[in-house]
Amino acid sequence: MILNELLVAFFLLSGVFFILIANLGILIMPDVICRAHALSKAVTLGFILMLIGLWIHLGTEAVNLKVLLTILFQFITIPLSSHLFIYYVAYKLKKLNKS
Repeated sequence: MILNELLVAFFLLSGVFFILIANLGILIMPDVICRAHALSKAVTLGFILMLIGLWIHLGTEAVNLKVLLTILFQFITIPLSSHLFIYYVAYKLKKLNKS
């Protein structure tokens, strides 16, 4: 039982660490595109690590599939939405520079 709690604590704390690093990246990065890139990568990793910690903590078979599908969904949607946002910003910046 102690090993289970240590694994849960490790995954939750490492997930929080990556999300805090993502927030620090927002402050440090120079422009919107770099900020969105840094935010999407670190938040994806942090959120997935936190979900793995939840998966270990709950441990029931009924929840395993739900957490696994949530991890898969977040792994796909967070980077995808970030890249769409970056393309939109690049399009707007290109449009502003032409006028």
